[in-house]
Amino acid sequence: MPEDIADKIRRYLSSGAFQKFLGIELVSCDAQAGAVEMRLPWKAEFERGPGTKQWHGGPMAALIDIVGDFALIAMLGRALPTINLRIDYLRPAIDTDLFASARTLRAGKSVGFVDIELKDKTGRVVAVGRGAYSTLPPQP
Repeated sequence: MPEDIADKIRRYLSSGAFQKFLGIELVSCDAQAGAVEMRLPWKAEFERGPGTKQWHGGPMAALIDIVGDFALIAMLGRALPTINLRIDYLRPAIDTDLFASARTLRAGKSVGFVDIELKDKTGRVVAVGRGAYSTLPPQP
């Protein structure tokens, strides 16, 4: 029996050192739609400035990139490299877990495009992103 794509994504998240450090958790996955939702729990290591409990843009950007990539992985079943990533930070995220949802706009023969939305625990959008990822098959 083939491995369930949600299990595959969880395995990818738990096997990469960076993803393990971040602590990203899969919330939901729809392989047919190329959509995923993930949660990144707040850690003091993500703080922008001492005592602010405000998220630094770096971990936010990493989450946006990773969840965008995994939306295409859900659809195509294999890891894909990022070509380009655009992020707009809309408001500060303070003392909150982050929830990222991504949906595939297009999974073409060479490039896939994904829109990503990042929300705080109250559901307010704190950042949006659009990623372009290579969908070319891996070369031997």
